[in-house]
Amino acid sequence: MRCVVIGSGFGGLAAAIRLQASGHQVTIVEKLDKAGGRAYVFQQDGFTFDAGPTIITAPWVFDELFTVSGKRREDYVQFVPLDPFYNIRFEDGTVFHYNGDDENQISQVRAFSNGRDVDGYRRLLNSTRPIYDVGMALLDKPFLTLWSFLKVIPDLVRLRADRSVAAHVNRFLTDDRLRRAFSFHPLLVGGNPFNTSSVYTLIHRLEREWGVLFCMGGTGALVRGLLQLFEDIGGKVRLSSEVAEIEVDRATKTTTGVRLVSGERIAADLVVCNGDVAEAYRRLVPAWARPSTTDARIKRYTYSMSLFVIYFGTDKVYPDTAHHEIILGKGYKELLEDVFDKKILSDDFSLYLHRPTATDPSLAPPGHDCWYVLSPVPHMGSGIDWEVVGQRYRDRIMQYLEDRYLPGLQSHIVTERRIDPRYFEQTLNSYNGSAFGTEPTLMQSAYMRPHNRSPDISNLYFCGAGTHPGAGLPGVISSGKLVADLIGPAKASKRSA
Repeated sequence: MRCVVIGSGFGGLAAAIRLQASGHQVTIVEKLDKAGGRAYVFQQDGFTFDAGPTIITAPWVFDELFTVSGKRREDYVQFVPLDPFYNIRFEDGTVFHYNGDDENQISQVRAFSNGRDVDGYRRLLNSTRPIYDVGMALLDKPFLTLWSFLKVIPDLVRLRADRSVAAHVNRFLTDDRLRRAFSFHPLLVGGNPFNTSSVYTLIHRLEREWGVLFCMGGTGALVRGLLQLFEDIGGKVRLSSEVAEIEVDRATKTTTGVRLVSGERIAADLVVCNGDVAEAYRRLVPAWARPSTTDARIKRYTYSMSLFVIYFGTDKVYPDTAHHEIILGKGYKELLEDVFDKKILSDDFSLYLHRPTATDPSLAPPGHDCWYVLSPVPHMGSGIDWEVVGQRYRDRIMQYLEDRYLPGLQSHIVTERRIDPRYFEQTLNSYNGSAFGTEPTLMQSAYMRPHNRSPDISNLYFCGAGTHPGAGLPGVISSGKLVADLIGPAKASKRSA
């Protein structure tokens, strides 16, 4: 069958590779001039900046894409383990070196809590095993019907999925810093730890089972490797080809292909959309063709926060900074309330500082470091005027880093760029400038999340962060697999049969 995949993010690439490998004729159409979607790459002044995801877990989801294509992942990209996974820094100057060594973690828990939380941490770690087993199994279920969801409710009740990640962690730990260190993970997938289901504590177990990995050359090298794999098995890619409409036949209520902004039409037997689900429905699908997904329903969903990201290169190397640094500010719950609920720009901030040259110096000129610093901020529904406040917010962040962690930083910056919620809204076509799509709350999970197949258009499918199972690389890669499984292999022609 002829398949068009809209968007070349990780979910779209995963779906396209699996469909092409199973005998379909697949064409990817991508708005931007390079593949990757949120995993776009900025290159300037000899520096390579990964615009989006940088944390790789669950390596098998990538290995499978190569295996089903008759290839080896090692022939395309190289993964290396990181140690520490993250340095988690607190306002009082303490640092938790988060890695996969059990004794190391317990030793630090003992030091942070004067021994009080050692037993609690062991119980917390044990509690994540059944959550991991159930939660990871959900990645392979599409949840297109209410019955499919009702069948898993007993497991969710038994695991107390109604509790938040923070509430679950706080049952076991008493030290406030440790509570933060073991509950921040939902932020990596666009969720508030105080609202996101405790099912997401599986991320802690996932990291302990498989580690945190880095793709040499950056996440962009992983995108290029997957794109090369897709082309090697016969797939076609159309860059700088933005879709204006998913065409739907009124008589059959099926899609017949896509119309590009240029006016060109690409016929297809089915369409897979890797664009932001909410905005794709609103912009690309005629309102008459989606009675189950009206504009009003789209508006009723809650959406993840957005991001303010500064990419910069320095002519100085900071060897004491790890590849991944989580810098937690004075507040925690209060800051998250500002971002997710009040939707205001807080006086406080917590930051993710990324220094990939700690692992791969080739991403910057010799003797230089490559960076980005990320701050969670409210999405565009907040009404914040980033044209007015952007520079001031940038200056606050850079001064904070210089004062506390990177001496002389601003005098050593030799190149810089930044993005804010407008980038997600205007360049990535993300509803309200959300960085992760639909917020990952319990009531917006599985069946209650936008489905992987349109309920109204039988040959229109969705993958990516905004649909099931959600954001994060394992989630979006799994969404591509779900779509490919729903479609199935191409049927052999009568002649070949």
